[in-house]
Amino acid sequence: MTKILLVEDDRSLGPALKETLGREAFDVVLRTNLAQAREEDFSNYDLVLLDWMLPDGQGVDLLKEITSVPVIMLTARTDLIDKVIGLESGANDYLTKPFEPRELIARIRVQLRSKTGEQVQEHESTFQINSIQFNLDERKIFYRDIEVIFTKMEFDLLYLLAKNSKRVYSREKLLDEVWGYDNYPTTRTVDTHVLQIRQKMDNNIIETVRGVGYRFNPEHN
Repeated sequence: MTKILLVEDDRSLGPALKETLGREAFDVVLRTNLAQAREEDFSNYDLVLLDWMLPDGQGVDLLKEITSVPVIMLTARTDLIDKVIGLESGANDYLTKPFEPRELIARIRVQLRSKTGEQVQEHESTFQINSIQFNLDERKIFYRDIEVIFTKMEFDLLYLLAKNSKRVYSREKLLDEVWGYDNYPTTRTVDTHVLQIRQKMDNNIIETVRGVGYRFNPEHN
């Protein structure tokens, strides 16, 4: 059975979502604040539903700690900048309140299908290119034998580029492949993640192809 961690402090919405998703054969564990959520082993879940505003902080602060499973943000914030911040912080999807439960269920199923597809493609537990080693089971990256901490989206972006080191990706294609959006509101999030990867590793690890997009530098050591 698919297991979902729901982090939601609304006393009406949280239990209602737990019951609704339960009827769809999802095993839902409800937590109402960040402290409770941090007690969970995220790798035991298939997906996380995360409220933005919680009694003891913001849900986006938890995103960098969730690297193994997809996350859908639930929030009353409707501004575009808030959506961009959430997605740039590592969320896979973003749903504004109020929403129809059917839409949430559909978005959950999309993320679960994507997650299953990734697992099928990753037959090996490790992948290495030059001085970079990917541990796919634990979703860790080692650069020159030293572990570098990445968010989920940074990991997915670098892995996609490294696995296809001869290919140049447009920003739009990277958004579609990594974030799963065909009509994403802005490509700035790709530039932000590339910058963050370069800062954590090396400026030359990802090449900018002027007028096209990005590619992994196969000659980088």
